Amino acid sequence: MSDGNMRPDGPGANTAGGAGRQTAVVVGGGLAGSTAALALADAGLDVTLLEGRPRLGGLAFSFKRGDLTVDNGQHVYLRCCTAYRWFLDRIDGTALSPLQERLDVPVLDADRNRLGRLRRTALPVPLHLAASLATYPHLSLAERANVGRAALALKGLDLGDPALDERDFGSWLAEHGQSRRAIEALWDLVGVATLNAVAGESSLGLAAMVFKTGLLSEPGAADIGWARVPLGELHDTLARKALDSAGVRTELRTRVTSISRTENGRWSVEVPGERIAADTVVLAVPQRETYDLLPDGALDDAERLLAIGTAPILNLHVVYDRKVLKRPFFTALGSPVQWVFDRTEASGLTEGQYLAVSQSAAQDEIDEPVAVLRERYLPEFERLLPAARGAKVLDFFVTRERTATFAPAPGVGALRPTARTNAPGLYLAGAWTATGWPATMESAVRSGVSAADAALAALDRPRGHLFREAA
Repeated sequence: MSDGNMRPDGPGANTAGGAGRQTAVVVGGGLAGSTAALALADAGLDVTLLEGRPRLGGLAFSFKRGDLTVDNGQHVYLRCCTAYRWFLDRIDGTALSPLQERLDVPVLDADRNRLGRLRRTALPVPLHLAASLATYPHLSLAERANVGRAALALKGLDLGDPALDERDFGSWLAEHGQSRRAIEALWDLVGVATLNAVAGESSLGLAAMVFKTGLLSEPGAADIGWARVPLGELHDTLARKALDSAGVRTELRTRVTSISRTENGRWSVEVPGERIAADTVVLAVPQRETYDLLPDGALDDAERLLAIGTAPILNLHVVYDRKVLKRPFFTALGSPVQWVFDRTEASGLTEGQYLAVSQSAAQDEIDEPVAVLRERYLPEFERLLPAARGAKVLDFFVTRERTATFAPAPGVGALRPTARTNAPGLYLAGAWTATGWPATMESAVRSGVSAADAALAALDRPRGHLFREAA
């Protein structure tokens, strides 16, 4: 396609420093891309957001199944997720995704038929968890004491030490006196859900970041929040409304085929039928798609992006004809079931109960047939929830995200690129980039903040007030 088809006006066309405003194109409409687009628009740029799917939200989205509105998977965030909380505030979604007043996690041991709780008090760190740990029934007295000692050792680790990224968390825990039961009943209970890997397959650097930030920084840092509405209402509907209000031109079902430098040093973003000119481009797409779109020389050793592994998440959805779970959620031990959430009200179900089950680190089950999963898990629900034993299953279905997150394996930190590239005006965003966080909604938003921050600094543009708070 010739340069004669490049848009001569509108978003993405005016030249920097000329009579028009500086322009940016953001490729990808997940949380990273939406964040970058909002931040750039709030700073005064003309922004075009291009998304190949028919919706925004990336891998945190909703869809219709009959009368139900279903999330592809259960997503949560913590009080320490300051960037995602900024995003919720920016799209007017905070009230729709509230936080617990205080951390309180019901933990049900299926083998022993015993319920325990992980909860905090208002005491300062680390005393805020002391009472809960002292009475946690799933560990012996000696195991609880050893957990406390390991937590203090973890608190003393320097997150800036690159050597942590080369070690696995499981071996570190074993060296610090953690039994297999302690790893299962506590460390993996949190770690698998946040890292999408068991301790033995997780980078010590990422695991230390999760536990130090979430459990050992501020008393309320690990308080859990989750959407009480479908995720699409937040990440698509409200995000699109905020983007529209900010003046962002959002184009869905628009896949970028290439990006290249023009003779005048700007960027040309090619989509079917046109080329869009821009001063700044943010690539906010998965690492393999980023690799395919990167111009030569934009990254040193760009092949390292292909070395970043991926990890799956399996989600089971069960609709009962009656209420079988009284709590909003729980997590299980001694069972293949991990975390279970009540999504009845959020889905629009008016009779019965709809439970969503999130199964992280699901490499062994991600391709199992639905019939096999149904036969395996429905008896587990009956074992965990006595009220389910006489209930009728109205629906059982599965959603699969085979590349849900990057794999947090030892060494991954050296593979994750920063927002800046070697090409002036080209920036990277995505939960897989070097945010310091595992692949979470928080990491995605932080990456969008970082990419916009780098772009605005290069353009010598100030950042908006809320954006400064998120950064």
